[in-house]
Amino acid sequence: MAANTNTKILSLILMVVGIGLAVWGFNEADSTAGKVTEAVTGSYSDETMMMLIGGAASFIVGLYLFIKK
Repeated sequence: MAANTNTKILSLILMVVGIGLAVWGFNEADSTAGKVTEAVTGSYSDETMMMLIGGAASFIVGLYLFIKK
């Protein structure tokens, strides 16, 4: 029973961290520096992409752990 509770807590933490990273990444992409980088290179900066991808991955893993029986 305790292992299941710990897994649920970990999954919720991963989902919250994932959402936080995604929001942070979107905010950085929408910043002036992010817009300039996107205008010059045609894509987001590496740091922004890492936050967006890391946030999505963290959320997906957390969701999987939460749903898993």
